[in-house]
Amino acid sequence: MKIALIGYGKMGKAIEKIAMARGHEITVRIDKDNQDDFESPEFAASDVAIEFTTPATAYSNYMRAFAHGVPVVSGSTGWLADMPKVKEMCDRGDATFFWTSNFSLGVNIFFALNRYLASMMEGFPQYHPSMTEIHHIHKLDHPSGTAITLAEGIMAKDDAIKSWSEADETPRDTIHIEALREGEVPGTHIISWESEVDTITIEHKAKSREGFALGAVVAAEWTAGKKGFLTMDEMMHTLVQQSSLLDIVK
Repeated sequence: MKIALIGYGKMGKAIEKIAMARGHEITVRIDKDNQDDFESPEFAASDVAIEFTTPATAYSNYMRAFAHGVPVVSGSTGWLADMPKVKEMCDRGDATFFWTSNFSLGVNIFFALNRYLASMMEGFPQYHPSMTEIHHIHKLDHPSGTAITLAEGIMAKDDAIKSWSEADETPRDTIHIEALREGEVPGTHIISWESEVDTITIEHKAKSREGFALGAVVAAEWTAGKKGFLTMDEMMHTLVQQSSLLDIVK
């Protein structure tokens, strides 16, 4: 498979290493200094582009890829105000797009655990949730897209929780999210449910970028040849039906 990389920082390089180890060809490596490569025949010939950039550039990167008919797999966050426009293009058949706030297979298991715990807690109103997320100092958006997805998962399963906020003082129906930026931390998410007598905590802690990079390459493999707006839930469901997770990570 021919893969174009949009964003060639630490994540782009990790994706490149895994993609090549899985037998794929990297057609172009686009970063801020070689934007003209969007117009190259190598980019147009790509089966899929994997995009990890910044909130300010992500949406324009998608548009440039879609203009050449190249499907996009993206893990960029902080740009979601433009998501309805991307979905509309996919619905019209003008684009193929796969986005998730976190490509880690472990995090997606954590998403499911979070929703299950929240559905249980709806019956125990004495507990109230809060969240802490920790990322490296280079991450520009806050809270993380993963934290927002986790908060939305809680809100979907517990009707007592209506919103999330980074404010220090939040009402009872709001999840407080504390966003910390420290060193080169790949990503930690901690959810606590606290009552007057105890605290229940679940945590996911990434050890490196390799888990995110592997998930992005697997998503690119799954996306190639498909059409429309694609999601991690759809991919995970398909892969679990077709093979074991041990086969996926080989």
